[in-house]
Amino acid sequence: MAVEIRVPSVGESISEVFIGEWYVKEGDWVKVDQDLVGLETDKATFDVPSPEGGVIASITKAAGETAEIGDVIATLEPGPNPDGESADDQAQTANKETATASSASSSQNDGGSAGGHVMPAAARLAGESHLDPHTVKGSGPGGRILKEDVQNYLAQGGGAPSTAREERRVPMSPMRQTIARRLVSAQKDSALLTTFNECDMSAIKNFRSSYQADFQKKYNIKLGFMSFFVKAVIEAMNEFPSIGAQVDGTDLVYRNYCDIGVAIGAGKGLVVPVIRSAERLSFAEIELTISDFAKRAQNNKITLEELEGGTFTITNGGVYGSLLSTPIVNPPQSGVLGMHGIVDRPVAVNGEVVIRPMMYLALTYDHRVVDGREAVSFLVRIKETVEDPTRLLLEV
Repeated sequence: MAVEIRVPSVGESISEVFIGEWYVKEGDWVKVDQDLVGLETDKATFDVPSPEGGVIASITKAAGETAEIGDVIATLEPGPNPDGESADDQAQTANKETATASSASSSQNDGGSAGGHVMPAAARLAGESHLDPHTVKGSGPGGRILKEDVQNYLAQGGGAPSTAREERRVPMSPMRQTIARRLVSAQKDSALLTTFNECDMSAIKNFRSSYQADFQKKYNIKLGFMSFFVKAVIEAMNEFPSIGAQVDGTDLVYRNYCDIGVAIGAGKGLVVPVIRSAERLSFAEIELTISDFAKRAQNNKITLEELEGGTFTITNGGVYGSLLSTPIVNPPQSGVLGMHGIVDRPVAVNGEVVIRPMMYLALTYDHRVVDGREAVSFLVRIKETVEDPTRLLLEV
């Protein structure tokens, strides 16, 4: 008897999902718990595994379509592999066929358009890579161009920019639509203001250099900069609690805990998973949590629960080379700290000009909740803590 593959419930506020990409096609045999399709919501992406081993009998919702919670998107006929081939062997065979097709396409693409219908995930990747997806030979049913086809084409040196004037239309994913909507809402519904400062990173760099080997040996994780800033934010929030307050109607809601969101670039957009009760965590626990978030974000494994809530956000544009920016508050939060690149610059110290590793800091805050004096003092407190990290040990 056929087994129906339905869209699972993914949260109380989620009623609709976007079919991102099918990893299998009709007629494929799959093993139990093998990922079948990637679904996207306005907050996160996730995969739907196979409940049993069997053959994919039908796919009723194609990539790029939307489906409601509980909708049937595919059916599966349970049973052993009719070809006597394991799912792993089948996957290896499919990969070889895809590689062969991609190799053939690379030799044919000089002659012009090679592909058929472009799947949404392939279209987005091609758009990001400034590649005309129709120059890629598709290995999917009916010559459909899959994300893997674009990846293989790019890996083989394809993707030279076209000299012809062209225009591509790529649908925004639900996550990108939500990011856009929330950013516009933050600008419209909040009284945002940004204050700036700079900090000398010499002390932290020396601290990390002295204890990095021992720290990594004990905890199997590198001591990064982010844990220092998380700790510094917590200390500053204890002194200036209005930074963590949030507007609820005509009330201000204060919390006695620090749930710190950390902005992480994921495969399908920026996500901000939350470090719960960060004030209770050690440096190692913070670093391990952030590392786990980063790994799972690249594989779209961050859960909805991990993205919800938060009292304050930290974003680090410095990893992408940003020198200075004005971050936007993540509603309904009232503040966000922007870290930036560390650059050796001449600064005056005790009347002398010296070269120091400097970082610009930016604090954007909701002026409805936070006064300018508090915001400036909050950022100065972070600067003082970062420039003298022993304060974190002495709690002064």
